Amino acid sequence: MNDIGRLFQAFLAPAILLSATALLILSINVRLMGIVSRLRQFVHAKYDAAKSGRVQVAEAYTAQIQSIEKRAELIRRCFLLALISLAGTISSCLLLGLGLYLKDAALAAVVVFVAALLCLLVATLYYIQEVTVSLSSVQEEARDERFMDLGAPPETGGRDAL
Repeated sequence: MNDIGRLFQAFLAPAILLSATALLILSINVRLMGIVSRLRQFVHAKYDAAKSGRVQVAEAYTAQIQSIEKRAELIRRCFLLALISLAGTISSCLLLGLGLYLKDAALAAVVVFVAALLCLLVATLYYIQEVTVSLSSVQEEARDERFMDLGAPPETGGRDAL
């Protein structure tokens, strides 16, 4: 009976981290969806500008696309590392349970948990870096004179576009 109490105590810290990591992943996913949506919009606008012979506008969109692609790569790395951290946390929980019966499993749980925390730390650093540059593309767009007289916004494909 004493082992069951120790098992639940051993699960508590990773379980709390598991919940926090899952919420971070949700936040990262929403951010990634926004970036991808904006990137698709700019790719379509660049195509429309190039098709209609507005070379300067197409070049302006190309610069914006490159900026957003860099942000998307930061978020992608962040997302992957957070998912690896989540998998590591789950694995460490399972290893902690097994560690009640096998000493080597308990040691492996500690190693896996520390590796998961390191992945989470690096993911957080990528997230901080992306948030730091998140307004750069908007600020660049505001300063870029090629965006000042574009007329109507590009078609984003509403319900009638199908």
